[in-house]
Amino acid sequence: MNQNLAFADYAVFIIYFIVVSTYGYTIYRKREKNEHDAKAYFLAEGTLTWWAIGASLIASNISAEQFIGMSGEGFFLGIAVAAYEWIAAIALIIVAVWFIPVYLKNKIYTMPQFLKTRYNESTALIMAVFWLFLYVFVNLTSILYLGAVAINGLAGGEYLHAIMIGLALFALLISLGGMKVVAYTDVIQVAVLIIGGLVTSYIALTTVGHYFGFGENAIAGFKVLMEKAPEHFKMIIPRPTAASSQLEINKYLTFPGMMSYLAGIWIINLNYWGCNQYITQRALGADLQTARTGILFAGMLKLLMPLIVMLPGIAAFVLHENGHLPQLVGGKDGAYSAMLTFLPTGLKGLSVAALTAAIVASLAGKVNSISTIYTLDVHKKYIQKEATDRAQVNIGRYAVFAAMLLAVLFTWNDVLGIGGVGGFTYIQKYTGFISPGVFAMFFLGMFWKRTTGTAAIVGVISGFLLSVLFNEFAPALFGNETLLYTAFANGKGGFEIPFHICMGLSFVFTMLLMIAISFAGPKVNPKAFELDTEMFKVKPQTTVLIVITLLIIFALYVKFW
Repeated sequence: MNQNLAFADYAVFIIYFIVVSTYGYTIYRKREKNEHDAKAYFLAEGTLTWWAIGASLIASNISAEQFIGMSGEGFFLGIAVAAYEWIAAIALIIVAVWFIPVYLKNKIYTMPQFLKTRYNESTALIMAVFWLFLYVFVNLTSILYLGAVAINGLAGGEYLHAIMIGLALFALLISLGGMKVVAYTDVIQVAVLIIGGLVTSYIALTTVGHYFGFGENAIAGFKVLMEKAPEHFKMIIPRPTAASSQLEINKYLTFPGMMSYLAGIWIINLNYWGCNQYITQRALGADLQTARTGILFAGMLKLLMPLIVMLPGIAAFVLHENGHLPQLVGGKDGAYSAMLTFLPTGLKGLSVAALTAAIVASLAGKVNSISTIYTLDVHKKYIQKEATDRAQVNIGRYAVFAAMLLAVLFTWNDVLGIGGVGGFTYIQKYTGFISPGVFAMFFLGMFWKRTTGTAAIVGVISGFLLSVLFNEFAPALFGNETLLYTAFANGKGGFEIPFHICMGLSFVFTMLLMIAISFAGPKVNPKAFELDTEMFKVKPQTTVLIVITLLIIFALYVKFW
């Protein structure tokens, strides 16, 4: 087991870097005549193909959050964490069939624009600022920090800041070319990501088979995992009892069994995939069928992701518990990096390239969305209303630099404490503070004509305040009597309600409040979107993709229930 990178690993990584950079530059040169066209820069001129949209969605979504954070949760929870990916596939179907037609019919290019068109400018401005802070200080920082920590561990442990700067510069190189360069380089990134991830999972399984005397056989290795860690192959985490250990309680706090499926995990996924500029931007410039096919393609790719990002975590758990793996550096978030140390020379470089591809693609996609929201929804509307296309593109590039600089500064010494709570849980929990209110506002705005602008503003603010109440104050006030015994001792001298349950409670009360306020307003809202059955119809080939995806998910749940 070699823990550091060799010359061949660096060579593989350099080849990856050259290929991605050269391809990105080629795409950039092809659109050079539109260098200062704002629509070309922010929306790729509406020319993305379905496979580019699907690949870009996955490349932007799968990052250090998944490779490092989800693998860590695989080490801790097991296959239950795969629910995030498999429910995401269903959420993508819902977005493709019902959300995207509403956006495209109303020529929506940014999420704040949706809010302005449907509600009012105040709602749009509030959420634009919300999103900018969330993207920079939660998403961008966590991606950069987790990615740098993982690669640093493989490179010898002495280059954290240099790697952080390198990842930021690589992402800047791609993102400054605009959405088209980001999306088409993502096609290469996702190919590297999947190939490198599958190689890592295969080696992880064969390593397990080897250490337990079954030979270097991936299928045998998988059987060993199921035999040695049967509790890691259950989709539902049981509710703790008086006899439960603190470990069992902590697992439930992270993923509260069936309660997750009642609201929390759906809110996370539908808000992320359907109401998120970072994601929807890939499809907003395309025609309906292209956008739908691309989103459904991403949904099918999502089915593979647990195999790539979760399985190595379970393998690390089995090896660690049986004395075949050194102490994990960084706790559970060190599980993926630990498994990479088993890779032979050369393949280790490929896996590091896959990890880098995931990190850089997400960073580039995120700063592009930050740039789009700031330029189109803040700067052009409130600072420089007469900005030309050239000025908008330049402002967008300045925003890219500023966002990345802030991310580097705030992750330099882990200012936000990302490393202390586990990267994947950090992102899910703290984005969950605004997800209930945002999703309620979008859902009612799309499909209930009576929803008013006042209700939207109250909804997004109350959703946040209710999340703070349920997460931070309710457990302290009521202990384990909170909300029908949903709070549990967190092992830190206090009580905690699982954040999935907090999201569900916040969402339900926010929806009720918004409905009540809307009923008190006018019966007819002139800003409501006109919906018709034709816009939601799907073609036969689209129906086939949907059915195949749902059948696969159903079979997986039957197997691991």
